[in-house]
Amino acid sequence: MAETDGFVREPHGPDPDEDGAPMGGDHRIDIAGDASGTVIAGNHNVVIDAHGSTVNLLPPQERPRPVRRERVALVPRRQREPVGREADLEELENALRGHGVVQLWGPPGVGKSTLLRHAARSLEPGPDGVLFLNGAHREPEDLAQEIFEACYEAPGYAPTGPELRRLMTGIEVTVYVDDAELTPERLRLLADAAPDATFVFASRERSLLGESADLELRGLGRAAGLGLLERELRHGMPEAQYAVAVELCEVALGRPLLLLRAAGLARLDTSGEIRLPRAAEIDGLLPLLFDRLDTASLKTLHLLATLRDAEVDPEHVGVLCDVPDPAAVCGRLAGLGLVTVTERGYRSVADVLPEVRRRFAEPVAVDRLCDHFARWATLATTTPAQVADHGRALEVVAEMAERRGRPDLAVRVARAVSPFLAESLRFGVWGRLLDQGQNAARQAGDTTAHAYFTHEKAIRCLMIGRRVVAAVLLAEAVVLWRQLGDNEGVDAALNAQQYTPPTPEAPPLGESPAPGADPGADPGGDPGADPGGDLGGDPGPMTGPEPATTTPDPVTTGPGTGADPGYDPGADPGYDPGGSAGYDPAGAPGSDSGWGWADQGASAADPATATAPNAATQPGADFGAGQGANPWSAADPTSHVASHSSGAAGAAGTGSTAGTGAAAGTGGAAAGGAAAAATTTAALWASVVAVVLGAVAALVIGVVVYQELSSGDPTYTSSTSTSDLSSSSSSPSPSAASDELAGVWRDGQGNVFMIARSGDGAYEFKSQGTCGATSTVKVTGGSGRYSGTMPVWDESTCGKTFGDARLSIDVSSDGSSASVEVTAPSDGSWECRNCGSQTWARRA
Repeated sequence: MAETDGFVREPHGPDPDEDGAPMGGDHRIDIAGDASGTVIAGNHNVVIDAHGSTVNLLPPQERPRPVRRERVALVPRRQREPVGREADLEELENALRGHGVVQLWGPPGVGKSTLLRHAARSLEPGPDGVLFLNGAHREPEDLAQEIFEACYEAPGYAPTGPELRRLMTGIEVTVYVDDAELTPERLRLLADAAPDATFVFASRERSLLGESADLELRGLGRAAGLGLLERELRHGMPEAQYAVAVELCEVALGRPLLLLRAAGLARLDTSGEIRLPRAAEIDGLLPLLFDRLDTASLKTLHLLATLRDAEVDPEHVGVLCDVPDPAAVCGRLAGLGLVTVTERGYRSVADVLPEVRRRFAEPVAVDRLCDHFARWATLATTTPAQVADHGRALEVVAEMAERRGRPDLAVRVARAVSPFLAESLRFGVWGRLLDQGQNAARQAGDTTAHAYFTHEKAIRCLMIGRRVVAAVLLAEAVVLWRQLGDNEGVDAALNAQQYTPPTPEAPPLGESPAPGADPGADPGGDPGADPGGDLGGDPGPMTGPEPATTTPDPVTTGPGTGADPGYDPGADPGYDPGGSAGYDPAGAPGSDSGWGWADQGASAADPATATAPNAATQPGADFGAGQGANPWSAADPTSHVASHSSGAAGAAGTGSTAGTGAAAGTGGAAAGGAAAAATTTAALWASVVAVVLGAVAALVIGVVVYQELSSGDPTYTSSTSTSDLSSSSSSPSPSAASDELAGVWRDGQGNVFMIARSGDGAYEFKSQGTCGATSTVKVTGGSGRYSGTMPVWDESTCGKTFGDARLSIDVSSDGSSASVEVTAPSDGSWECRNCGSQTWARRA
């Protein structure tokens, strides 16, 4: 057997040169017959197959009977006890006694993960046990399934939403969720899945206002900071360094991450003496640390930076970096504050990425990454759970392949891992990879892969209770399989169609649906967000509202709809809506002649960031214009107040465009006869569903923006509605003084928000990111001129910010409008492409 990248090639996998294709050229992976299994989702028995899955409805007597485990004990790996957190741990323990939900929040690098891990191991567990989960890039339904599997013995079974709640009722476990950067709605969805469990969510910002016990974690005090430095120095602190240590603690604001780096630099000092860096060097520790790292450590950081915010098991580091003891190398880097330890492996710390990119002209070769992960997934020793744990890494390498003009590699990865993700019953990450695979197949002109991904997306929609969307996708899959002459695929798709409502008849070409018809209605009674009307009474596994995909089809390769109703591109609804997994046509290969790290997205430059960086620019943002000029820059589509809703509006607009393209494309195909007519039916219906759902999403988000931004104003009453504001005159109210900033405003993007006067005489309003995280912006001033700072949100990693931008507001003499200027900091740590000038109009 040949060996590649340290893995033994399986007998079913062809050698790279079997058909004359060299390594790094065209790739193919044949997993038929090896990637198969049977799972049960709700009432559906699904046979997973690399060729195309089949589904059958189970009668009640044949459905699984989960067996409850006596006690749950899934704790994190052991670590050293955190320094100076005794009071915080006691406060967390007290909060757990009286609340079902506790939110631990604080800035990056302050030590939330460390405290959470320690609490999971040291505090009294719930009566039925304790679980520790990592929520990064994971949907609540996937996390809920993991909780269920920990509490019950039921291999290969995902219960429906109501069944899950029934099974979990009465189970009193304590669930710790790290990196729980989900919207409040999705946090509630997860908590509701286990109604008697106690949840502790760790996140960067407080979001469950009034719904949980909140514990803000701040930096260490002086004594604790000195204790942490002394412990990390290992040989004690020389008396001569005491004053330096005190100053370091103050400048670092007590953040353990920076103190770890300072101690690590002192340990690596070649003089043999313990010499802490000066406080003035706190922002420049990374270059000094990098200068003293060995080759194995630098190669490891190179790989992790290439994979951005994805965590990987050390085994991949060993193979891809040729490092003999990767676990030890990763452990040392974690001790220096350069990588983050998770339950699934290690990932790069955000602010490390720019330094890595400065030292390495190119990321790790994408063909090597794709080949490695595609082969690893198909090894007999690799489990579906391990593939699901590496879902984020798989997304990143597939996206890299697309952006570098190699959609064939993205197809290869997605096709290889899809059966195993289905077997893992992690429907969120499976949906994202299916979406990436389908988009890549269109670009690559791979009709066979396009048919496969369309078919699997339909099966997935059936499994989660989205029967109308499944019907549309299956109609398209039937046509694609028939065009390929694949009778097995046709039979599988037709078999699945019996469990979906009938697709509506297509109107004559060139005509629109009948006036007044609701194209989003479910003829089969599809209950949407809370599925409950399936043909056998199957409501589908737990799932929240899932927006329809409105992905344009840049390369038409056969009967594509252009608008994919099956899954949201990039769709980590709680982490990265429309972000990292979505392909950005503006950033297509060719816009940057060197490419280098351009496809890696921008990175945050917060020296205290202990969490993941951004992933990629959201489609619709100003990305293509600046990518070639400065591939390191942060593409910031949300650098002004409440501008996150532009992403929703962009989705609706894209849906319209995609729908038009789909109608035109399928119209041409219709000339081919009955098969093309069926394609037209599916494509027209898919585009209509996508446009309608996209428009609803934009409307809902707009309402939420106003409600959240105005909720803190005591002068606001519930009788005021968004429609009232929209219909009101833009002139100021008679009571508005010429220099008064308080009131309701509308920005240049059409977002309506409220500015309220605070008790200290300043003014406040809420700035909200795409995923629901909010921050209070305070401005001060008078006589019509105001200033302050506001966060610049990183849309690709929900809830995170690049930093603060400068905000200047000049109110007109009559108070009816305001000139607003948003500027990025002058230190060049990140670039705010959407900063600039705009005009606000007073609405009331």
